[in-house]
Amino acid sequence: MAVVESREWYLASYAPEGIPTSDHLKLRTVTLSLDSIPERHVVLETLFISVEPYLRSRVTGREDGLYSPQFNLNEVLSTFGVGRVIRSKDGDYVEGDIVVSPFTPFAEYGVVPSHLLTRKVDPNDGIPLPEYISLLGVPGFAAWVGIEVIADPKPGSNVFISAAAGAVGMYAGQLAKLRGCRVIGSTGSDEKVKLLKEEFGYDDAFNYHTETDFDAALSNYFPHGIDVYLDNVGGKMLESALNHVNKNAKIPLCGMISGYNKVWTEREGVRNLLNLIGKEVNMQGFMVFILASFWGFCKGDGEPPKARQDWF
Repeated sequence: MAVVESREWYLASYAPEGIPTSDHLKLRTVTLSLDSIPERHVVLETLFISVEPYLRSRVTGREDGLYSPQFNLNEVLSTFGVGRVIRSKDGDYVEGDIVVSPFTPFAEYGVVPSHLLTRKVDPNDGIPLPEYISLLGVPGFAAWVGIEVIADPKPGSNVFISAAAGAVGMYAGQLAKLRGCRVIGSTGSDEKVKLLKEEFGYDDAFNYHTETDFDAALSNYFPHGIDVYLDNVGGKMLESALNHVNKNAKIPLCGMISGYNKVWTEREGVRNLLNLIGKEVNMQGFMVFILASFWGFCKGDGEPPKARQDWF
């Protein structure tokens, strides 16, 4: 009987607040039989996985905020990833196929139901495999939804993006530039400020660790106000942005990472929501997983993939 040994990360205990540690996430070695998998399942060798910020919300032991389903205790963590099929009990997949799945285990090898494989990948198409979980995965799609679908900015719009050098922000800024917008980003280091301006095409950027008066910073970078704010951090930055929005501004809420390690009663509140009414602002949260077009995006159907080819 053919077997493989696999190291895997599993949830040992929930982490309701603070940074998860080795008390919560543990590594173990298991033996997998390659010959006794269920029908319509495959064994994947994990090649790349995407460590998404939303995963933090799946190990708290409670459902609030993002309302993400919790991992069970002792369960192997899973996420978007790229893997190689090494055994298959589904006629649509053969050994050697490269596939993408949103349920790729945090493990060297894992058994995955074949209906959870979203697409096959041609390794010879000239696209690096990690891009299928980056630009062509959740981060790229989140940027596309936030900028193209919800914000839909006009040329010349003033666009602000927080966590701008992150997985979503770096693509969102480029999409806004393609729309002819003026784009400013906030990020956490001078090196990232340089990256945003020199590599990602941002018009300007600032380091929120050194420019700690966010209201003053936004007054400086947006003398004519903010038309679009793609929010990835929440908290004080969102509050400051609301003091500078123009009438009919749009605020796609992609994430609020400043509060992910806190219970809701300890998160920083936003005190100026009345500005949403006075400025007639549209602030909308979104979860890419519940948007039906996401699966077309993964599989290569519909409008988003056309945009993806343009990006490349």
